[in-house]
Amino acid sequence: MIELLVVIAIIGVLSGIVLVSLAGARSKARDAKRQSDIRQISLAQEMYYDTIEGYAVIAVDAGRLTTTAIGTLDPLPKDSGSGKVIGCNDTKDAAYKGFASDAGEQKYCIYACLEGGNFFAASEKGTTILTTEPTDVDCW
Repeated sequence: MIELLVVIAIIGVLSGIVLVSLAGARSKARDAKRQSDIRQISLAQEMYYDTIEGYAVIAVDAGRLTTTAIGTLDPLPKDSGSGKVIGCNDTKDAAYKGFASDAGEQKYCIYACLEGGNFFAASEKGTTILTTEPTDVDCW
């Protein structure tokens, strides 16, 4: 009987360790998806530019992307909003954000708040990780 209790205790300790280590992996997976989605939106912008010779106008409402499609990317990816995201205008919200670009303007800025407190941004210059939130269409 004592051996059975010891085995159950060891299994309990091991399962607790596994569950704690999985929390970090889930956070990294959500951030990886956010980065992938921002890259996908940026790639759609570049493909749109090749076709139309200008970037798609990104509609923004209170910082959130409201454009539903860019060229062949329909609908745009949306963040699940799960996970605690810090530093995004102190709203704790993980929405993909950006800045409105005017028709004919040759630049854009879209970004996602990462759970580590950084920001993953994409613009006509490429993609990068920023430590501070972008403040205008120039991104960085």
